[in-house]
This record gives sequence, C-alpha cells and structure tokens, in this order.
Amino acid sequence: MRMSSLAQLSFLSCALWLAPALAFDGTRTPANTKPPVTPVEAFRSGAASLKAGENDKALSSLQYAADQGHALAQWKLGRMYAAGEGVPRNELRAFQYFSRIANTHAEDSPHLPQARFVANAFVQLGHYYLDGIPNTEVKADPDRAREMYAFAASYFGDPDAQYSLAKLFLDGTGGVKDPRQALRWLNLAANKGQPRAQALLGHLIFKGDVVPRQAARGLMWLTLARDGAGSEKWVVDMYDAAFKQATDTERQMAVLYLERYMKGRRD
Repeated sequence: MRMSSLAQLSFLSCALWLAPALAFDGTRTPANTKPPVTPVEAFRSGAASLKAGENDKALSSLQYAADQGHALAQWKLGRMYAAGEGVPRNELRAFQYFSRIANTHAEDSPHLPQARFVANAFVQLGHYYLDGIPNTEVKADPDRAREMYAFAASYFGDPDAQYSLAKLFLDGTGGVKDPRQALRWLNLAANKGQPRAQALLGHLIFKGDVVPRQAARGLMWLTLARDGAGSEKWVVDMYDAAFKQATDTERQMAVLYLERYMKGRRD
C-alpha cells in the first residue's frame, strides 16, 4: 500500500534529519545535531582559517558563505582567485564572483559597511571588461568597462573607480575623449587620498596641457602621491621629473600649498 504524499514527505524529512550532514568545513556532523551553517559564521570561520594558514578549510567555509549570498565572502573569493592567493589563479572564477556581487548588490545603500566591497567588485569587473580574459567568453569591451567604472564612481563615490574612469576620459577609451571630465574625476579621487589620481592630477596641472599651468599646485599633488605610492615607480618618477623642472619659488609655494591642504584635512 502506497504512502500518501504527506506521509512520504514526513518520512523523507526524518531520514534527512537523522542522516549525518556534511558541514561547510568538510567534516560530517553527528546525527540529531544542527550544523553551524549561517553565512556569517561560515565567513568568520573561513577568515580565521585563512589567518591560521588552513587554506583548504578556509576555502570550503568561504565557498559555503558565498553560496548563501554573503557578499564579503564572494568578494574575498574573487580577490583570492584574481591574485592566486591560497588557490590557483583563475580570473574567470574571480570575474564570476564579482559579477554575483554586482548583480545582487548594485542598489545597496552607499552608506552600508559593505558598500566599499560592492564598489570594488564593479571596479574589478571594469578591469576585466577593459582587457578581457584570454581564452574565455569574457572579451574586451571598453564601453562596458566605462559603465562599470562610472557606476562605482558616481553611485558609490569610489576613488579607485573615479581614477579609472578619469583615465578612460583622458584616452577616449570606451567613449568620448574629455580631458576636463578626466580632471574632475581625478580631483574627486585625489581629495580622497587616491595616490595614482594625485599623481596624474599633479602631472597634468604641472605640465598645463589641459588647464593653465599651475606648477606649484601640481607639485603639491605629486608630493602627496609620492608619499602614498608605495612601490609604484611611475609615481615617484613623475614627482622626480617635476621637482627637477620646478623653480625654487615653485617648490616653496608647493610646500605652502601642502601645509594648507594637510591643515584642512585635520580640521
């Protein structure tokens, strides 16, 4: 005699409850116990495992959290696959994780704590669309790259996106060439401390190719960029070239501009 549909469902539920379950860290949980499977717990477990150098356990936990829609876990995995940190480098996998964030969280408030990670996902997608990913379906699409940067630059106010968008306006890549729009985005990013934006803005102002030359102000931005550039040699080279070309008066004025800028930031 056949069981009713309700009885079958009840029986199946009991069987699944009694069977050992595979937890997010790859271990089996004992029967009659609930595994700690909240996305937040999984992400924290993955982060702790990464810190301890337990890459396999970390990957399992982060993947579980990401599959449950945890945006920060998705972002972390995207960064790991992009750089080959703890996993084999796989730019397509990175692209897929960043795409999941963009598709789900584009309308998140820019004031949420996770907003900067969402914005960065758009920036990373912009990079991939700009150059494409060899031997994959992700082809170079500068128009799409500009859209990614523009969204993160305007909606989230992300300085990395503003810098990348400015470069496209300078070169005319993916749309119109508009040096003045480039300067506008560079200025926004530079005032948020983006060192590459500070360097490029300072270089353009110092040379006077786009706007009337302001050597002292340009040297000020280049000084700030040099101090925050880390290992980016091109930034240091730009500063060195401008410093050599500047007059003593321009150098002294740059110091005054820098002091006023730093005072304004503190106030």
